[in-house]
Amino acid sequence: MISASRRWLKRNRTPLAIGFGLIGAGYIATQYVLGKISDARERMSSDRIARENLRRRFEQNQEDCTFTVLALLPTATDNIIHELETERITYELQQQKAAKSARNGEINPSELGSGPPSVTDDDGRSMASLQSESGVHASQMGIPSASVVGEGQQDGGQQAQKARKTKLQLWNDLKISSITRAFTLIYTLALLTLLTRIQLNLLGRRSYLSSVVSLATGGMEQSTISLENHDDDNPDQAYGNDFETNRKYLTFSWWLLHRGWREVMLKVEATVKEVFGGLSPRDDISMQKFSELTLEVRKKVEGATEAERQASRWLQYLLPPKEEEEFVLRESGMTKESSPSGSVSISSSDATPLRRLLDETSDLIDSPPFSHVLTLLLDAGYSTLVDQKIAQQAYKVPPTSDVSDLNAPRVTEVVDVKPVKLPIVLAILTRQAHSIGNGVPNEYLQSMEQVRDLEAFAAVVYSSNWENEIRPVNDESGITLKDGPADPAEGHTGQESVVDVGSASAFESAWGKAVEKDAPV
Repeated sequence: MISASRRWLKRNRTPLAIGFGLIGAGYIATQYVLGKISDARERMSSDRIARENLRRRFEQNQEDCTFTVLALLPTATDNIIHELETERITYELQQQKAAKSARNGEINPSELGSGPPSVTDDDGRSMASLQSESGVHASQMGIPSASVVGEGQQDGGQQAQKARKTKLQLWNDLKISSITRAFTLIYTLALLTLLTRIQLNLLGRRSYLSSVVSLATGGMEQSTISLENHDDDNPDQAYGNDFETNRKYLTFSWWLLHRGWREVMLKVEATVKEVFGGLSPRDDISMQKFSELTLEVRKKVEGATEAERQASRWLQYLLPPKEEEEFVLRESGMTKESSPSGSVSISSSDATPLRRLLDETSDLIDSPPFSHVLTLLLDAGYSTLVDQKIAQQAYKVPPTSDVSDLNAPRVTEVVDVKPVKLPIVLAILTRQAHSIGNGVPNEYLQSMEQVRDLEAFAAVVYSSNWENEIRPVNDESGITLKDGPADPAEGHTGQESVVDVGSASAFESAWGKAVEKDAPV
């Protein structure tokens, strides 16, 4: 039996060896494939977690932008309202109307504080409507003394003619002031929204890159890239490690809040005088006429064609010239006259982080995508003012139902609206100016943030031009990052990155790809 088994094994040893070899090779191959599959799963899981973290960081950044705009906007609003004192002009007109009524004996001076004067002429009806719409009661008007009334009766026709001229001047000032103030606040809100998006997304990009480099150079004990900690207990992680540079960079919004808005106001005011100058307070104005005049103002301020809008330069309103940069830092309290030697300074060299941030911000503001997104934000702001507030409150147009898809075509029922007196529209503009600057919630900011291209613009800023940030890090650590992250707005869909590292026009190339992805098929 044993000998027979030996003879069988001897005769079949070659096939048996081949069989065992095949079984062993199959086992090794199976283990190899399973190992590769496990590695692929780990990489996919890590990529998914990294994309999710990037998306969450980006969304958190956009929320920070909203809160920052709401915190900064009241500063510019107070400056604009203080410069364009529409309520003061209204008060002076009410005083003149009360004094005229007292001189004519229509009411007693003691009755001026109890109710509005009765008026019968067109100008009086305009004043009454402005009074009721703007919320300024007659009790706020000053009561002229008896001596003033006596002097007015003695002066005769000459004094009355002078009063009529002053009244016309006040009405014209009120018209220009109320329109200019509302329009200037819309421009300021749109510019502040875009500037804040650029600043915080540039700093968010630096923070993300700092986390990547820290993870690659020895932070392997932290398996994932954590979210930013904006609390006071961890200042080193707030928008990167160079906290002082980031603080100084964010301070440059001071220019728009204290200087840039004035330049915008002067430009808008000159255009409003040119376009609305021919209107009289006794005129009736239709909604279509007011919309056409508003559009004419926008064409003269922003540009009538796409080429003119792209040629418009908004940089002078948003950032100071280089010779004024140190002045901005001093005025905002970031530096003193005698700065310590260790503080961050602004130099013409491209090597300083603050200089690189300011230069990149200037390039973004002067880029065509900035003008495109700004136009869309202004469209949203003016649509809220004209098509909603003025249409509903002045012309009594019924509100339209909300549409979930903002890009979908809207079918609006044509309503025959009657023209109204110009002072009624001015009263709505006077009240809406406070809503634009101090509204809670701010409907104008909400409408601007619903513009899809705003988020796309922020995503491209967040995810493009990485080579400028990577190069200084590579020189110090020797780490080479071949590409930036994918567009954070894509989340974890696994789509190809929109970043075109190494291109001469990386930002505009990335913007073009982002617009193509958002375009309807």
